[in-house]
Amino acid sequence: MNREQFNSERSAHWDSVANAWCNKERLGRHYHRRLLKIYRFLATPGLRVLEMGCGFGDLLAGLQPAGGVGVDLSPGMIAKARSRHPSLTFVCADAATLRLGETFDVIILSDLVNDLWDVQKVLETVRLHAHPGTRIILNFYSRVWGMPLRLAQLLRLARPSLAQNWLTPGDMRNLMHLANLEPIRHWLEILLPLRIPLLTSLANRFLARLWPFSWLALANFMVARIIPDRETDAGETSVSVIIPARNEEGNIGEIFARVPEMGKWTELVFVEGHSRDGTVAAIEKEIALHPQRRCQLLRQEGSGKGDAVRLGFEHARGDMLMILDADMTVPPEDLPQFHRALASGKGELINSVRLVYPMEKQAMRWLNFLGNKFFSLAFSILLGQPIKDTLGGTKAIRRKHYQWIRENRAYFGDFDPFGDFDLIFGAARLNLKIVDLPVRYRERVYGQTNIQRWKHGWLLLKMVVVAAGRIKFI
Repeated sequence: MNREQFNSERSAHWDSVANAWCNKERLGRHYHRRLLKIYRFLATPGLRVLEMGCGFGDLLAGLQPAGGVGVDLSPGMIAKARSRHPSLTFVCADAATLRLGETFDVIILSDLVNDLWDVQKVLETVRLHAHPGTRIILNFYSRVWGMPLRLAQLLRLARPSLAQNWLTPGDMRNLMHLANLEPIRHWLEILLPLRIPLLTSLANRFLARLWPFSWLALANFMVARIIPDRETDAGETSVSVIIPARNEEGNIGEIFARVPEMGKWTELVFVEGHSRDGTVAAIEKEIALHPQRRCQLLRQEGSGKGDAVRLGFEHARGDMLMILDADMTVPPEDLPQFHRALASGKGELINSVRLVYPMEKQAMRWLNFLGNKFFSLAFSILLGQPIKDTLGGTKAIRRKHYQWIRENRAYFGDFDPFGDFDLIFGAARLNLKIVDLPVRYRERVYGQTNIQRWKHGWLLLKMVVVAAGRIKFI
């Protein structure tokens, strides 16, 4: 059998399914409802969405896209989709040779790769329709469910299918690599595709995400992006360094002396937070002494570092936004590493990690170190991306990505007094690529830390609950 014969057989098969199964699915009904709920979490409304292998178009329509295009090999499926969802665009075409001449914010391949002649070719076509910010989301059956699915099809409880590809997550990661795509995260979903009151919710929301039950889940999910070009735009982008400063009078002069110029230009955005020393006067003095530097001085009406970071980000004018703690326990000389990592596209949120290199003796107390280790492990499990240090104060993100996070902040609410989790949770929610960057953590040379071990430890436990309820167990 060649590609043309394979596609002809598939087209005829799915035409017959379109006629026989348009309004009749017993086992599959709850499965597809659960898929829609997961995809609604992954793709927020109002985006431009392309779905390859769209079938009846119900999943695409359920995402409420600003512009939606569905593609399927079956004329029968496309006819049904156009009838059911006239506001969307549907194209009858082979996904491997598709050329729409436009790009999309989200590209979906739901239950498609198991039914393709050449998966790599289709992934290469996906890349042609993606821009650097596009998220590619796919789900495919786990090999564990090969026999149960076949039995359900024989009993006419699920849509019939022809011989399938049975791909492991490792197979998909390899195929993505060959197609110049980069997986961001992988996880398993749907342990029980039948509706059994209470039990189905328990199995699919909780048990499917916990070992060893996750090994028995039906659907592998993967989120990927295109691998960015090696060339960077480091010299073309401007940088804003946001510096929350409360009782940091003795560090201000060093900040001006040591923060390097980066990119097209660099501005320092000081956010002063009700200091009891001469921090404000010190900043004003240094601004006057350095007229060649772009600077802003903002005064907080609220309180806490999180409020200071959000205020600074709102007033910053650079293409890239960075956070530098005014205590300089992370040296300002490390900021160009964050700039290069962001400019090269290696990551979309660059997160500092203090737990790799040896620290200076008084930089972090032992109980704080153990707490950071515990919370980094907990958040890595909950967020689906490795986060080695959740409270590393120095971070970098492009303005456009921060704006996406801000626009979706209502999903979590105003919950973060630190400023770190607003970015980390928001980036994980939007499937941005988070990259850890190890830094040397130094002792504070002036003033006292604003961290309160037990109070803030309790707040971090609350963050774990927020992450579990809003990201992990949806």
